[in-house]
Amino acid sequence: MIDNRLAPYGALGLRVALGVMFIAHAYLKLVIFTPAGFTGFLGQVGLPGFLAWPIMLAELLGGLAILVGFYGRYVSLALIPILLGALSVHAGNGWVFNAPNGGWEYPAFLALTAFAHVLIGDGALSVTGSRSTAAAKPALA
Repeated sequence: MIDNRLAPYGALGLRVALGVMFIAHAYLKLVIFTPAGFTGFLGQVGLPGFLAWPIMLAELLGGLAILVGFYGRYVSLALIPILLGALSVHAGNGWVFNAPNGGWEYPAFLALTAFAHVLIGDGALSVTGSRSTAAAKPALA
């Protein structure tokens, strides 16, 4: 059973956590790894280096859009391929993310979290108020 009174705030919590995570990962790539370091990493794992800036910008701008609820569920949908790419990069490293070179459980969790956000919607306090179809329908008494 879904509590229709509190569900928008649960979606808000999910949205905030996901937005902050994307912003933090963009910051990590921009400041700690540096764009040149991230470009080199992509080359080491067999991906084209020119994807570094689009990935970092997508994470930063997408994270901000998700955080404030600016068509956040659609932004999450657009960012799922980046999460699946991270999942594929870490898939061979084992389950736990603190394994050497990072495991695959964290990217898998984030991809599923983004997908849940797509299904649920932005929730309370979103800028654009993109809603799920379930939230738009009146609750049954």
